Parts: sequence; C-alpha cells; structure tokens
Amino acid sequence: MTALKKRQGLGRGLDALLGEAPKAADIAPAPARARTSLPIEFLRPSPNQPRRAFNEDAIGELAASIKARGLLQPILARPLGEGLYEIVAGERRWRAAQKAGLHDVPVIIRELTDEEAAEIALIENVQRVDLNPVEEARAYQRLSEVYGRSQEEIARVVGKSRSHVANTLRLLAFDEITIELLEKGEVTAGHARAALAAPKPGVALLAAAKEGWSVRETERFVKELIAIEEEKAGKRPPYVPERRPRQSAHGSKDADTRALESDLAEVLGLEVEITHGPKEAGAVVIRYLNLDQLDDICRRLMEIAA
Repeated sequence: MTALKKRQGLGRGLDALLGEAPKAADIAPAPARARTSLPIEFLRPSPNQPRRAFNEDAIGELAASIKARGLLQPILARPLGEGLYEIVAGERRWRAAQKAGLHDVPVIIRELTDEEAAEIALIENVQRVDLNPVEEARAYQRLSEVYGRSQEEIARVVGKSRSHVANTLRLLAFDEITIELLEKGEVTAGHARAALAAPKPGVALLAAAKEGWSVRETERFVKELIAIEEEKAGKRPPYVPERRPRQSAHGSKDADTRALESDLAEVLGLEVEITHGPKEAGAVVIRYLNLDQLDDICRRLMEIAA
C-alpha cells in the first residue's frame, strides 16, 4: 500500500494516452496540447463512446467524491468548432461533474483526427472503466476491424493477455437474446465461455441464467450436452455423469481447482495460481507484469470492499 501512496494512480490513464509513457506510440501521435478550464456546457459526448450504459449509482458516488475533492483527473477533448469540444476520454467524469454542480471542469485539448479520437476513447475505456463483457468485446472488435489491430497489439495496449482478448471477442458469437443476458449482468463472461462449447451455446447460456448456475455447474451441463450428442451420433457409449474429483492427499490440484484458476485468469487477464494447504487453508496468487496491472487489481479489490 505504501507504493500506492508514493505514486497516485498507477494506471496509465491519460498520461500514457497523451504520449507521456513509452507505450503511447502504440496508440496515436502526441501533437501539441493545452490544459485549460472550460464551462461544462461547452463539452459534448462522443458518438464513438464504447460504453452504452452508465451506472447511475457509480456516477453518484463519483459525484460525491468530486464535491469533496474536486475533479482531479482532467477530461480529454478535441475542438469541434464554434466554441464546442468533443469528449474523447472522460465522459463519466463529465456526467458526475454535472451531478456535482460544477460549472467549469479541467480539460486537456488536443487536435485529433476522427480515427485517433475513436481509438483513444476505446483504449481509455477498456483500461480504466469496467465495461460489461459485450462492450469490451465490441471495443476489441472495433480496434481490430476499423483500425487493423491484431489481437497481440490490442492485448499489449490495454494490458491484458492475448487469450483474454481472443476469448472476449468470442462472446460476440452469441445471438442478440443471449448477448442481452451478458449486458444486463444476468450471466458472466465465464458462463458465456463455458456455454460456447455446447452444441447450442445460446440454449446452454439461457439455461444457466434461468437456473442460476455457477460457471462450474454450467461447464458440467455443457459436458453432458456434448456427451449426449456424441451418444446419439454413435461416437461414444451411453453417458455416465462424472463424479466430482477430489484433491489428492499429496496436494496435487484437481480439475476443479485448475478450472477455477483458468476462470480467474480469463476474468483478470492475468496469471492466477491457487494452492491448498492443510485444514482447507490456502492462497490465491495473482501475478502482474507492470504497475498498470497492479493498479487495476488494487482498484477492483477496493471496489469489492467498498
């Protein structure tokens, strides 16, 4: 925690996006910029904002913080003409500042092309905001299809693993009905990834939502569906439900533990290791590669504890 106090905001944030970190070259060039204070009504939301749903409770909490301490993080904007500016990064802060009753907000103004503005907005949101899985997947899809980013490039820029990016993109294979379950938070990305292996992924995901299954229960259901389909096709003998594996007396990991490690790694985009000790005690180790990832881990844990 001392490291956090010494360096406020370990995440890359706008500093990295504006060319003050080595990775900024992966995103866009850094032309001249000016920091100023603007009337809040001079700012306009961007049509390229990847977030479609804003949590009003979260914005209310941010507004309370802004009332107490002011808006510490400036908003990034670009000129639209006629004294108006388009928000490139910071729409949540802009909304919260309005709710807090601010008349003027700190703004960094940059001359950006449409492509640069859209790409920075996507990356800033993925890095700093908890997008729902569908919004995150669509952001990656846009970076890939519109800006020609490979999965490796996307992973490097947003600080996630390549497998996390690939598996998140796979969520867009669902139909509109099941995608809505993800957007509403009725199922998680872990449920969706498990369901994708089923003969009919949408049906499996709907069943998981209806029954309130855990990810592990969803995986078992999918295994049963696959086995039944293979049995019908004559590819295997009659299906016998597997018994839950136990951890051996020597402490080797059972399939459930390995699967849980995999699920956590997919959610965090980081390597996770679970070890069991005597009397059901154990440890969960999350490995990070840089301070950006450490900042993200700390933020998530603090939000859960709040």
